[in-house]
Amino acid sequence: MKIVIRKSVSSDLGFLEELEQKCFPPFQQSTRRAIRYSLSSPFQNVIIAETTQNEISKTIGSATLFLYPKTLRLFSIAVFPEYQGKGIGKQILEYIFNLANTGKFERISLEARKTDNKLIEFYKNAGFTVTEDLPDYYSKNEDGVRMVFKLGDHAEKQSISNIIIVRDPKNWNLEIEGVKVISSRSYITDPEFQSLKNVRIFNLSNSYQYQKMGYYVSLLASARDHRVIPNVTTLRDFSSLSLVRSISGYVDDNIQKSLKHVKQKKISIFVYFGQSVNTKFRLLTQKLYHLFEAPLIQIDFVKTEKWMVQRVSPLSLKKVNPEHMEKVQEFAKNYFSKKRFNRPRFKNYKYDLAILVNPQEKNPPSCPNALQNFKKAAEKIGFYVEFITKDDFSQLPEFDALFIRETTNVNDHTYQFSRSAYAEGLVVIDDPWSILRCSNKIFQNERLKQNKIKTPATVILAKSTYHKSTSLQLNFPLVLKQPDSAFSLGVEKVNNEEELDSSLKKLFNLSDLVVVQEFMPSEFDWRIGVLDQKPLYACKYYMAKDHWQIYDWNTESNENYGESETLPIEEVPEIVVKTAVKAASLIGDGLYGVDLKMINEEVYIIEINDNPNIDEGIEDLILKDEIYIRIMKSLYNRIEINRNIAQFVTV
Repeated sequence: MKIVIRKSVSSDLGFLEELEQKCFPPFQQSTRRAIRYSLSSPFQNVIIAETTQNEISKTIGSATLFLYPKTLRLFSIAVFPEYQGKGIGKQILEYIFNLANTGKFERISLEARKTDNKLIEFYKNAGFTVTEDLPDYYSKNEDGVRMVFKLGDHAEKQSISNIIIVRDPKNWNLEIEGVKVISSRSYITDPEFQSLKNVRIFNLSNSYQYQKMGYYVSLLASARDHRVIPNVTTLRDFSSLSLVRSISGYVDDNIQKSLKHVKQKKISIFVYFGQSVNTKFRLLTQKLYHLFEAPLIQIDFVKTEKWMVQRVSPLSLKKVNPEHMEKVQEFAKNYFSKKRFNRPRFKNYKYDLAILVNPQEKNPPSCPNALQNFKKAAEKIGFYVEFITKDDFSQLPEFDALFIRETTNVNDHTYQFSRSAYAEGLVVIDDPWSILRCSNKIFQNERLKQNKIKTPATVILAKSTYHKSTSLQLNFPLVLKQPDSAFSLGVEKVNNEEELDSSLKKLFNLSDLVVVQEFMPSEFDWRIGVLDQKPLYACKYYMAKDHWQIYDWNTESNENYGESETLPIEEVPEIVVKTAVKAASLIGDGLYGVDLKMINEEVYIIEINDNPNIDEGIEDLILKDEIYIRIMKSLYNRIEINRNIAQFVTV
């Protein structure tokens, strides 16, 4: 008899109570209160077995599991008496084995009545061994035994890490280690695939249209926490021409260069697993695949004044040109043989973390030693860590979290990485909305003003309405900022009307709006690092030598930045810390660096930065390794929360 196994819901309470009464003697039965707790407890997992007869589903069995850090404890397993002896208990147990393997537990343990020889034999046949006698375990004179299944010794570890889904696997002649080809229907209905974890789904179903099989494959994959391409968000993006053209703008130069010798006014490029059958378009194909990630894509271009993307269509296997099928097979083999997820590991980690860096960046947010400290901390928490660069965009679906340690900008690949990672279901720091909000000083000024947080006196000037005669009602000197300036870049100081007009003329060529603030001189700026809406570190950043900013971008000397002083949070004026946390909370709950000035006991927000500096010997001076641990714990806990696993790492 075939069964379907699902997670329990609160309405299963009555069924579970009846099952207890029919399957266990009174001294073994769980109370209604205990069952209700099991259904809601984050430390337990109750699964339900159903069978279908005459198109009507009937609940017939269950198992209750306790989740410990290394042990999965099988508290109970039960099947209605009339369905016993039909192999249902074995199917439930197989599901539990898959759950334990994919959850990276080291062992499964259980207790059984010592006198129940049939049950003990059932577990022994499944590979369990008796490890301990338990006198009077259930009640007086009702002894028990503890049995253990050691996964490292007996279990076949989950060998499937990548699944290609097609309508009919017979039409796909591909054999690669770690890659399984199955049908769309099997993925949707087979319990084996419902219980798998940490797998990647490559959806090549026949149709991606709303409520068609391919759509449901991507939808269910997301619900199962499987990495899937294309995901539902990507499918929706493909249907919006304005969004497609907006995204393709990132590689417009590559499009024009690659297609400039094409004579016709229309052309289609086919992208199969990141490669093209036409070698002339190899580089463009890779760029496009990074933007529109799907296993098989057709991209249509049309030329008017210049080449434009007309349509991006994910392709099912059925829609691939038969003449291309041999190349599709070849590209798939290359793709999977080169991907990071097929590399051997010497240790099992629960989650995969990508840290985005730019080795060529002159002033990165973390120095090389700090990056290694992040890596060590992440591995200690339970992450497999890999440093990636902007060329590794296609690898994003392979990870569970993305940590950006490259200076972010809404107009470059860092925002693209953040946006795409978030759409893929990854936990991201810096998340896309934090990048958007922190990169725009106009948003920040309005947000702070609405929440009555002090800033230097500010006005916003518009290119279309500003004239030399405009009265700003501000006192010189003034500080002019591009709306998307950060870390002192794109910021100018002017001392009089002439300098103001000159600087505005330059800045208005870059932006229709310019932020103008009164200059507030100070010996240093406070920087309060904020994580999860709590203070993380505190620094005083002193002004660069003979300069009005912390960084002097106009000099290349080794003294282009001022000294710094790191203090324990408790030694910082309370109003500074409270103001910083309040301001950061208006942006989000990520990792921020809030710059403030304290003048005459009044605190003013200068700016809020996503992607703040964490450098060895500066920001980590007080907390040492703990600062890296806390940030990694935040990422880890966000994944756990997203997946409803309450095994959080406490600080």
